[in-house]
Amino acid sequence: MNSGVSGSAARHTVPVDVHLILRREGEHGPEVLLSRRAGPVYASGLWHLPSGHLDPGEDMVEAVIREAREETGVLIDLGSVAAAVTVHHRPPMGTRSRIGVFFEVRWWSGRPHVREPDRCDGMGWYPLDGLPDPMVAYCRAGLDAYRAGLPAAVHFQRPGDHVPHTPDGPDRTRLLPGPPAGGVELPYRLRAFAEQTVGPITEAAEASWARNRNRVWRITGADGGVWYLKRHRGARFHEREVAAYRTWVPALGARAPRLVAADTTARAVLVTALAGRSPNGMLLDAAAEGRVQHELGRLASALHRSGPERPTGPSAAPDKVRRHLAEAGPHLADGDEELVLALTRVYGDLPRPVVVPTHGDLQYRNCLLTDDGALRLFDFERSEYATATRDMARLSDTWTGRPELRAAFLDGYGRPLTPAEELRLDCETAFDAVSGIAYGTAHADPEVAERGRRTLHRLHAAKGL
Repeated sequence: MNSGVSGSAARHTVPVDVHLILRREGEHGPEVLLSRRAGPVYASGLWHLPSGHLDPGEDMVEAVIREAREETGVLIDLGSVAAAVTVHHRPPMGTRSRIGVFFEVRWWSGRPHVREPDRCDGMGWYPLDGLPDPMVAYCRAGLDAYRAGLPAAVHFQRPGDHVPHTPDGPDRTRLLPGPPAGGVELPYRLRAFAEQTVGPITEAAEASWARNRNRVWRITGADGGVWYLKRHRGARFHEREVAAYRTWVPALGARAPRLVAADTTARAVLVTALAGRSPNGMLLDAAAEGRVQHELGRLASALHRSGPERPTGPSAAPDKVRRHLAEAGPHLADGDEELVLALTRVYGDLPRPVVVPTHGDLQYRNCLLTDDGALRLFDFERSEYATATRDMARLSDTWTGRPELRAAFLDGYGRPLTPAEELRLDCETAFDAVSGIAYGTAHADPEVAERGRRTLHRLHAAKGL
């Protein structure tokens, strides 16, 4: 290939900007330092990272250290500068693009303050998950890539686009992933999080459940250690699982994973690996399955006693049930809606219960059975304070026609259910069944929908309806 230029053609060149992501850990998560432009400068009045252009003969790292000193007064060592994101940007006016290189710095000396009042009239720390407006859209593109843990982005604006980021405006940011390092197929941000915690990763194998939007990997470190890395599909599940691991799960000891590290921005957790195989789908003889149920009862009891009981407020169950009935309506059998509404009325007449720490999804697929018959419990993303019987609703499907399994669970649990709890369990099982039918039919998950139909059929038979 000819690398030269011919005739009057000129090589395409672009200017280079450097941007400083000065990061600290705030009370509610990571924060970055932003300054507000002022005076006769581009994007006056908008928030931006401390930034600037290269001086002649200066390299990028030297430039970002100089800009930090000149704009904020902080002093940064060469070894504290880490490459974070590269953005190819084109502003809304003109056709010339530029390259912005964003550097992360977590260690510095000095207190940041406004050093160039003719160009900046404000400076402050802002949460990565709560960036202010108005902000320069170009800067926001770089921080969006940074928050996603990705190494690069293209941000080509069009004529007529606004210079400031507008939440309801067109999204011109295209985020770009990095290649896997050392052949380990992990998203860039998650690999960086894991390796910062446990060192180099030599193997990573997908372990996600096919019907779940979470991502899970089984990772192996250079020293042979094994962990599970999980990225939650939403902030609520991440917050619940982290809170459970920090408060209730330690009461289970070696029968549950231990939280090694959590990253709120990436919605990721790293937990220790457990031995065993899932009993879900295993062909267990009656005695072996009875032992599984007994151990599940012991685990549930320990979890329910891992925090103090709490009184409940007014129940939101009736409103949720009616919403799920409307969603599941076309897929219900004759009499299902009447049965569920009758149980809703029964539920409202029951004494107000106490709530306890619960797993939230207690069933075989969230357990591991070891060769010596020990049972382990994992996946605490649905953990919350709820009634003890709510934790038995999904598991009760395994008790259909098997009263000995129910007896084994309650024996492990350490006590029988009270008459009020028996009624509450019927109600909560029906509510969960309707929710499962609504979810399963909407998300093409026939197993969950069928479990819901099977549960309602069982309740019809038990109540002679």
